[in-house]
Amino acid sequence: MKQNLKEIYDYRQMIIGLIRRDLRGRYKGSLLGFLWTFINPLLQLLVYTLVFGVLLKNKVPDFYLYVFVGLIPWLFFSSCLVGGSEAIISQQRLVTKVYFPREVLPISYVTSSFINMLCCFIIVMAVYLFSAFTSFDGGFHWTFPPTDPTTGLTTFSFLPLLALPLVFLIEYIMCLGMTLFTSAITVYVRDVRHILGIVGMLWMFSTPIMWKISNVLDPGRMERWGWLFLYVNPMTGIIEACHSILYNGAWPNFTYLAASAGWAILAIIVGIPVFNKAKKHFAEEL
Repeated sequence: MKQNLKEIYDYRQMIIGLIRRDLRGRYKGSLLGFLWTFINPLLQLLVYTLVFGVLLKNKVPDFYLYVFVGLIPWLFFSSCLVGGSEAIISQQRLVTKVYFPREVLPISYVTSSFINMLCCFIIVMAVYLFSAFTSFDGGFHWTFPPTDPTTGLTTFSFLPLLALPLVFLIEYIMCLGMTLFTSAITVYVRDVRHILGIVGMLWMFSTPIMWKISNVLDPGRMERWGWLFLYVNPMTGIIEACHSILYNGAWPNFTYLAASAGWAILAIIVGIPVFNKAKKHFAEEL
């Protein structure tokens, strides 16, 4: 393990080079280029807002912000779930002709997707601030989220933003472990990438990105079935944490976040040995 880490560190310049190439080439040849990094999530936000917020009349206040806050971390996860499975086979020539630690490829893919997510969060923060400070009349006035009816004061706080790096770290580890596993398996079973596309769609609608658990499950059903959403789904803790921090201005539920952290650790524990065993025959299979 220590030897693997040292070898990966020795090839850090290769990782940086692959990340730069991926970020530059992601929208190469398109008219708007890197702007698609921001346009894609905005267009998805528009679609989900129209469908779930307007047509289906979702009752979540400031629904567009609620969706956007959960959508960006989900797009990072989805990118790693589906696109990450091709991290090895998409670099077939490199794998068969050049020696380097094979872990470089999933690490560079996940990291470039992570950087892309951080860029998208620039828009999230802009919308976040716009929603918080909407008028100036002798001082900034909060209009979102609703104020406490007993005191008339907002419970919103910027302090929970300090928890965001922890949330991002947990998701990064989870995505890396998952990508190590799926990219290794896909070399041997090419059908995996197609299956993951369907799994990702089902997974998305099972995650509280466009709906609130409290709006779907009444108290009785929540006690009976809530654990399926809160603890069995690895992404629920991540999404709920982002909603708490950026939508409610409150500290995340660290119990839910701990469940996601547990899944992230499990993903790494499973992903690393599977990848190490599978990588020995990558060149032969490709």
